Amino acid sequence: MIKVTSEKFSIDEIVGSIRSGGIGAIVTFVGTVRDNSKGREVDRIEIQVYKDMAIKQLQAIREEAIAKYRIEEVAIVHRYGRLNVSNNIMMIAVGAGHRPEAFEACRYILEAIKEKVPLWKKEVTSEGDYWIEGKEYEQTE
Repeated sequence: MIKVTSEKFSIDEIVGSIRSGGIGAIVTFVGTVRDNSKGREVDRIEIQVYKDMAIKQLQAIREEAIAKYRIEEVAIVHRYGRLNVSNNIMMIAVGAGHRPEAFEACRYILEAIKEKVPLWKKEVTSEGDYWIEGKEYEQTE
């Protein structure tokens, strides 16, 4: 399952989508909106996406992870739009025969998403709005 959506997602549904008899371990990662960043209080975030390209990149990352870590299944869901503090942003679920491969693949997928998928995040704070680019912050007018 690969999904890029503005809608909330169900963690149980995503985990259920990768279950099968050959899977002995399921590792998940859920990213959420924090209430602070770099000493600033965050009101919300706004995520923009080039959706078609994001889906293609997520599919490629999924296929790479399956081949590299010999895992059984992967589900990736990423939200876009206006997200409030504590909202879920993204979820990765990895199913494998054994836990070491599942953990390694989940970490690989997370880092690959940050590096390769065309998503842009703006933090909205009381001090202004900041586009997040890697580890750098750029204030917007």
